[in-house]
This record gives sequence, structure tokens and C-alpha cells, in this order.
Amino acid sequence: MSRKAFLMRIDPALWAELERAAAADLRSVNGEIEYLLREALRRRGRALPGDLMPSDRSTPDEGSSSDNSD
Repeated sequence: MSRKAFLMRIDPALWAELERAAAADLRSVNGEIEYLLREALRRRGRALPGDLMPSDRSTPDEGSSSDNSD
């Protein structure tokens, strides 16, 4: 997969927060920005194919339980 490079101007305070968030998530700032953009698209119902979050994936037996402790 090839990536598109582009130049972006950003407020220094926002950059500092992105650096902190990226470090906390063990990502580069570039990776953090891409993650945040994908997450924003997903929330708007515009996720790219393959961008499902682990919490979005259902398991085959989700909602059923073998525990009948009523």
C-alpha cells in the first residue's frame, strides 16, 4: 500500500498534545494523526474497508450464554 505525503500547518500547542498522545499509545505522531483520522471517519460511518475496531467485531456466540443461573 502506498501512502500519500502532504504538508500540513498545525498549531504548536496541538502538535504538543499529539506528541503526548502518540507517546502514550506507542505511536509516531504521523501514526497518531492517521489513527485519529480513521477513527473520525469510522464515527461518521465512513470507515475504510478493514478499519473495524476490535470492539466492533462480534463473536459468533455473542449475546448467548451457557450460564443459566436465573
